Amino acid sequence: MRPSGLLDVLSVASVVLDAEGRIVLWSPQAEELFGYSAPEALGQFAARLMVNDEHIQMVGKLFADVMQTGQSWAGAFPVRVKDGGTRLVEFRNMRLLDDQGDVYALGLAADRSTVRRLEQDVALSERMVKQSPIGFAVFDTDLRYVSINPALAKINGIPAAEHVGRTVGEMLPLLDVDALEGAARRVLETGVPLVAQSTIGRTPADPDEDHAWSVSLYRLEDSVGTVLGVAASVVDITEAHRARIETETARRRLAVIADASTRIGTTLELERTAFELAEVAVPALADVAAVDLLDAVVEGRPSTLGPSEDAVIRALALRADQESEAVRAADAPGRIARYGPDRLVTECVRSGEAVLVQQVKDEDLPRIARSPEAAALLGRAGLHSYLAVPLIARGEVLGALDLKRTRNPAPFDADDVLLARELAARAAVQIDNARWYQNARNTALTLQRSLLPSQPPVTTGLEVASRYQPAGATSEVGGDWFDVIPLEGGRTALVVGDVMGSGINAAATMGRLRTATTTLAALGLDPAVLLEHLDKTTSAWDHSIATCVYAVHDPHLRQCRIANAGHLPPARVRPGHPPELLDLPTGVPLGVGGVEFSTVTVDFEPGDELVFYTDGLVETRCHSLDERLDFLLSLLDDPGRPLEEACDLLLRTLHHPDNHDDVALLIARAQELR
Repeated sequence: MRPSGLLDVLSVASVVLDAEGRIVLWSPQAEELFGYSAPEALGQFAARLMVNDEHIQMVGKLFADVMQTGQSWAGAFPVRVKDGGTRLVEFRNMRLLDDQGDVYALGLAADRSTVRRLEQDVALSERMVKQSPIGFAVFDTDLRYVSINPALAKINGIPAAEHVGRTVGEMLPLLDVDALEGAARRVLETGVPLVAQSTIGRTPADPDEDHAWSVSLYRLEDSVGTVLGVAASVVDITEAHRARIETETARRRLAVIADASTRIGTTLELERTAFELAEVAVPALADVAAVDLLDAVVEGRPSTLGPSEDAVIRALALRADQESEAVRAADAPGRIARYGPDRLVTECVRSGEAVLVQQVKDEDLPRIARSPEAAALLGRAGLHSYLAVPLIARGEVLGALDLKRTRNPAPFDADDVLLARELAARAAVQIDNARWYQNARNTALTLQRSLLPSQPPVTTGLEVASRYQPAGATSEVGGDWFDVIPLEGGRTALVVGDVMGSGINAAATMGRLRTATTTLAALGLDPAVLLEHLDKTTSAWDHSIATCVYAVHDPHLRQCRIANAGHLPPARVRPGHPPELLDLPTGVPLGVGGVEFSTVTVDFEPGDELVFYTDGLVETRCHSLDERLDFLLSLLDDPGRPLEEACDLLLRTLHHPDNHDDVALLIARAQELR
């Protein structure tokens, strides 16, 4: 083993005197301490060389006592050094006997101030280590405890003496031993301290709760660089750690709420809004989240439940962190399920209060699941905590947000209940808005579809296909229509129009215009004359304006007579010719009044097509109308394409998602008479 450096720090000097007090041996350290070289000191009486006159008698007596009795003497007294000064020196004196029976005196000496400094350092270190609230430990190079202070013994919950000679893993197996020992070995190898490394675990002092500590490691070396081991300081930071966790949890929950504010309610689609709520809840709050509405609420009926009533629930959304049997146990979106009065979700929607089962036991599963089979699936999925919170908007319970934890080991707590309630409250208003929107939209669509022909009638000399696509919002439903009206003599009237405005009023106006057009068409009027009558009729209605194209096809003359009231021009497709927009006088919309309309006659041979449409098909916010009409013509490049396919192609390609307007489309192809 390499020597210790402590004696080098002390710089202990050795001096040997014979029985008469002459110096017979003089070490290099003595030269350094006293200033005399060996030639100057050897053979001299030590007392005369090194002791002041007033101390000669006392020193002589001490020397005689040591030589006569053989008892050592230790103490400090001032010594005269070569430069004439005095130095206080710590001495250890003892008698020596050689093999000839001669007696000598050995003196070991060190500077008193150096000795005192080391004593103070040791005393200070010992007091600090023993009395400090910080845990301290010293490990040898095999990482076995050499010593620990009382504070660390208290932290570990094990007496200090039991640590000595054992490793951390043997004493504290519930800590991350591999990480701690790996860090200590790196400090031993590199000499680079590890400062304030956090670790979490449990000790016998508190085996039921996790604690957090800040650990610092330092390599120990003596004055000549010999590695002695590792010193460790341990500070309990559990309270700060828990406060940091609570702060982080609060920050995360605020982030979830902020996220919910931006992500829930991006559309007025009921299912989409419900899915957005479930998507925010997973995995921030739960491993599996379901959004369920009472079926009565979806249908617009009262939702109050009696104490013995079942809850008829329609599943709207389901979201899971990963696929599991808990997902298979849940109701699939769109499914309607009946939950008995004893079920927890029924209790939630009946009472309007949150239902929490922190630790789910086997006997709880039947009250959570819809069926015994679903309860078994939840058991196998490891469901251990359950929470249901009501969706309440404008004082009405709409349904419930159903949350389950299977993989997240922490049970739902009071903070989770508050967060879930906040999410549910914010989402419920959006869901309620979407519900009323959907009901209003369904009403408008039902009205409009009832006013449009279910399918074009069979007419002489024409093949006809049509499409109607409703708008994307309730307020925009209702204005567009088309019609195919058989007339006398094998002729057919083709009509496409668009009522200005939207909603139910526009749908009602469209229905009245369609009825008036059908009635006037039966009179066989010229298209321009018919539009003049429609204009007068529309002018009589308050604030009603509509555009319209009215065409009459005569298969015998192979012509179409067309008049336009402020509408986009129809396109004509002829084999062997490029598609074209018909050059018609645009006219003014119906309801403006006082303007004559013009009828234009165009050839319409067998195989030719006329494409009538409303502006919802071609208009966008980012393209000019001319660009879009050119695009329309480019899609009409195949006169032989089946009309149904042509309708689908035009709608799929031209109708822009950003254009929240309804679309009416009518394509007619002339056929040979038989």
